[in-house]
Amino acid sequence: MKKNKFSKNWVIKQKRDTYVKQSKIDGYRARSAYKLKEIDEKFKIFKGGMTVIDIGAAPGSWSQYVSKVVKSGKLISIDLKEIDLIEKTIQIKGDFTDMEVQNEIKNHIKNKVDAVISDMAVNTTGIKNIDSIQTGELCKDAMFFSKEIISRDGYFISKIFMGGSFNEIVAEGKKIFKEVKVFKPKSSRKDSKESFIICRKLR
Repeated sequence: MKKNKFSKNWVIKQKRDTYVKQSKIDGYRARSAYKLKEIDEKFKIFKGGMTVIDIGAAPGSWSQYVSKVVKSGKLISIDLKEIDLIEKTIQIKGDFTDMEVQNEIKNHIKNKVDAVISDMAVNTTGIKNIDSIQTGELCKDAMFFSKEIISRDGYFISKIFMGGSFNEIVAEGKKIFKEVKVFKPKSSRKDSKESFIICRKLR
């Protein structure tokens, strides 16, 4: 009964959500595209010709946004789920935390990359602190991987939840990068604990 009530509330929220409506007009697969767009507008990250790795990419709205902006650059999208084709992208289906998948990503890169972006989150349990810690572990995995492959001035952008591991992730980011910012886009729902960590310039 509780689940049905939750599902019903979610459907009502979706119908009222201006970003959901806008995503249908703009042809994005999910409203999350506007979160990345806001990050980009604030921090001026993406430019033509960049090489970008999108981790946890399904259904593909971040990759859609990036592919429009980097144009002649290279975009590699990874997810456990199948992602419907996005033109001019390399798509990898697999578990990002698996070393074989990480090696496959590296095989597609000749030089260092300009940005690693991650909207990964665990399937939520509804227990906010557990969800925060588990998603935090994914964020750290992506951060350590980005350290290996990004250029000196490269960017690492990841979803991060307020909660148990938040301070630890920010501290870890500061050990690896010279610039670390936390930003909550307007398109993030007010009742959501999510923010995004934006890191730049390897130490």
